[in-house]
Amino acid sequence: MAGIRVGVHWSVLFIFVLILVGLAGGGFREAHPNRPVWQYWLASAVTGLVFLLSLLAHELSHALVARRNGVSVDDITLWLLGGLARLKSEASTPGAELRIAGVGPLVSLVLGVLFALAAGLLAGFTDAGLVVGSLAWLAGINLVLAVFNALPAAPLDGGRLLRAIVWWKTGSPLRATAVATAAGRVLGWGLVGVGLYLVLLGAVFSGIWLVVIGWFVVAVATAEGGQARLRELLGGIPVSDAMTPDPVTVPATITVGEFLADPRYRYRHSAFPVVDNGTTPAGLVTLKGADAVPEAERASTTVARVMVPVDDLPTPHPDDPLARLVPELQANSAHRALVLEGSRLVGIVTSSDISRVTSWLSSSSAWRSRTV
Repeated sequence: MAGIRVGVHWSVLFIFVLILVGLAGGGFREAHPNRPVWQYWLASAVTGLVFLLSLLAHELSHALVARRNGVSVDDITLWLLGGLARLKSEASTPGAELRIAGVGPLVSLVLGVLFALAAGLLAGFTDAGLVVGSLAWLAGINLVLAVFNALPAAPLDGGRLLRAIVWWKTGSPLRATAVATAAGRVLGWGLVGVGLYLVLLGAVFSGIWLVVIGWFVVAVATAEGGQARLRELLGGIPVSDAMTPDPVTVPATITVGEFLADPRYRYRHSAFPVVDNGTTPAGLVTLKGADAVPEAERASTTVARVMVPVDDLPTPHPDDPLARLVPELQANSAHRALVLEGSRLVGIVTSSDISRVTSWLSSSSAWRSRTV
């Protein structure tokens, strides 16, 4: 959709069933009695689908605005607690962060208002009771989403807005992230506490639901805080300090069988850069990917056919900040980057290389003296 991959986690089925049963078995039946049973189920199913489309519109708005502000988007996934637009990098300015974060709640707010207006226009028609009920429910849930997502705590959109404001005021994106993630942990534990209290009062389902949401907020906020500390730790470190220089390469023209049989490629690493015409970087081949080729086809299948193309990999310059590469490595399925100087391959960086550098920095006296 709009050139962005959209995925659906299996847990979305749980949300859909929850809405279906809740509305057809309770809400719609109580508000509009004496209707044929099939009408309740049909109205509930349509309402559930439109709600999922509302979530998609919310996340798609983040992705599109991110693109317009120079931030590439990996994909969008709908799952149990809503949706997630996975960005390959961070916003470069507080203004860009503000625009990317603010558009999501704004879209939910607009959808809520539109659904409410539609419900109001149809309210005078006696035969449109279930339609009005569906539109009213969609209006309410979108307004709730807008308000909840605007709470100033990471990882909610409001947390991004808070981060943008603190970043603008202090000039420090790391301090801004620390403030937003701390607020996220406070909100998350607060939701957990309220949820447990509701369970004690007998509202078991609502309480457990709040506990799950609170736990998720705490977990993601804590992870984001860790990522911020990692970026601070890697501040000033270039990619060249972490890369393996002059890596062993694989010609794009050799077959998978030759690649797997060559002892140079079997024991030291699990992935190798692929070059075309002797020097031009073409991609990355993994032993796992090559081994997945059926034995009968290995003699006729070239490495170029099973490699990850270079366009699908991070390709930093040796002098680029290592901290900027970290989120790109995490978002990329290969978890490796080819380091290029112009069109020449000069090194490779893996997630293990990042871990090695961070371990050294954390334990070195030079780093400790920097942080005192």
